[in-house]
Amino acid sequence: MKRIILTFALILYLIIQSVAQKSQGSSRIDQLLFQNKNQLVIDTCNLILKNDSLNPDIYYKMGVAYQNILKEDMALSCFEKAVTLNPEHNVYSFSLAKALYGGGKFRLAEPILKKLCRSDSLNWAFSYYLSGIYMQTGRFDDAIDIYQRFRMNDSTNYVYHDKMAFANLKKGDLQVAIEWYNKSLSLNCRNLIAIKNLSYLYTTTARPDTAIQLLTKGIEIDSTDFDLYVRRAQINFSKNYTKRAMDDYLFLLAAGDSSELYLKRAGIGYCYNLQPKEALVYLLKAYQADSTDYETSSYLGQCYYLIKDYSNSIFFYNNAIRILSAVYPKMARTQSLLADTQKEKKDYKAAIESYLKAFALNGDPNLNMVIANIYDDKLHNKEKAIFYYQRFLNTEKNSKMRLPPQYIETVEKRLEYLKYNKTNSK
Repeated sequence: MKRIILTFALILYLIIQSVAQKSQGSSRIDQLLFQNKNQLVIDTCNLILKNDSLNPDIYYKMGVAYQNILKEDMALSCFEKAVTLNPEHNVYSFSLAKALYGGGKFRLAEPILKKLCRSDSLNWAFSYYLSGIYMQTGRFDDAIDIYQRFRMNDSTNYVYHDKMAFANLKKGDLQVAIEWYNKSLSLNCRNLIAIKNLSYLYTTTARPDTAIQLLTKGIEIDSTDFDLYVRRAQINFSKNYTKRAMDDYLFLLAAGDSSELYLKRAGIGYCYNLQPKEALVYLLKAYQADSTDYETSSYLGQCYYLIKDYSNSIFFYNNAIRILSAVYPKMARTQSLLADTQKEKKDYKAAIESYLKAFALNGDPNLNMVIANIYDDKLHNKEKAIFYYQRFLNTEKNSKMRLPPQYIETVEKRLEYLKYNKTNSK
């Protein structure tokens, strides 16, 4: 009996010693992680795992160390092993879910996050990542359900209102989004995220003046937030409030942002304010930044004209024309392709309009022939067909590209036939 008691005591002692050693080892690893000695953590964990390959906590801590040195694949592998060994441990599971989420593996992360949310439905960290998956995969109503649950639990937290608003914005329910952002601002009137997004919504729903007022309020809250000036300047410029926009663009330029767009729009503001010399300062800098912007060249031409420097005015107007002339052929080709598609769809009215736009850009006589054929074969409009057959023949004579005489003769015969029938039908 004594021998049994002694044996049991010895086994118990060995177990306690083993647990103590593991605890000391784990504590030592925690210290190394705190000191950011990540490679030493990895080496230590690997040594421990040689003798204790079923220790999930060691895999987890090694995963954290790999994450700290941006070796995400190695971290993911460690977290997977930790969860396999202890699937009920929420810390291991959440670390794995976050790693999968960060790698864009939403399909694998989602069931883990759902399980975590079932275990603690009011854990914001769990729900934040799960709702993030819903938002990125277009399941906005599922995300809204999560945000609503948290809002119902704490109706004074403006962050949940922001989340509700943004989900509705992405869903396309703009008026509902506006209501939620306004509720958020009623809880925190200094919430710049809500102010910016609400200004966007007001602009989108044709209330730009309200958006401008809101952004002005945001600037009063934080005058160092340059994004507020950018947004207000863009809206003012789109409304042709060029002087107001100019003031914001000048502020941004003075703050060190010398982008071509801001230089150009500051110059345009001075131009509209009948200050051509001041405009030239900014427009010339914009031109140096991008000499292919036709709008900059056009305003430079206008400014030089106003100060009676006609040579420079002619130069910049010619430059604007040169830039635009490079674009016209592409526009004409695109209009023609659009017309071909509309014709195949049997939307002949729209096709004719597109062909005419293409003709206005490139003067291709063959487009008159296509239009004439539509009026002749599809719409049976003899008068219009005659007009465009005749215009084809007239423009073809002045075209550099000569068509076969037989083709021209065929068109002429068809034109004569239509004229004859038109006369006799009367």
